[in-house]
Amino acid sequence: MPKAYWVARIDVHDPETYKLYVETARPAYARYNAKFLARGGKAEALEAAGRGRNVIIEFASMEDARACFDSPEYTAARAFRQKASTGEIILVEGV
Repeated sequence: MPKAYWVARIDVHDPETYKLYVETARPAYARYNAKFLARGGKAEALEAAGRGRNVIIEFASMEDARACFDSPEYTAARAFRQKASTGEIILVEGV
């Protein structure tokens, strides 16, 4: 079964509320054994506009990645993220 990844591109406009998102999301990540491969480090936009924060999170499967996103824990955290930032998260199956 191939792994799956969340690829998030985020512009944070309220850092204090975004910290609440990060704290509130931790239980969901732990529950689904999420592994952060990239989290907010240096980035360079090669094509199109970039975003200030880029994150790649690995999951064991598409099912786990989707279940994490839909979980009650992450749903609560998502409200903080949406209030504090603009961006997108996509789910990608690995090879």
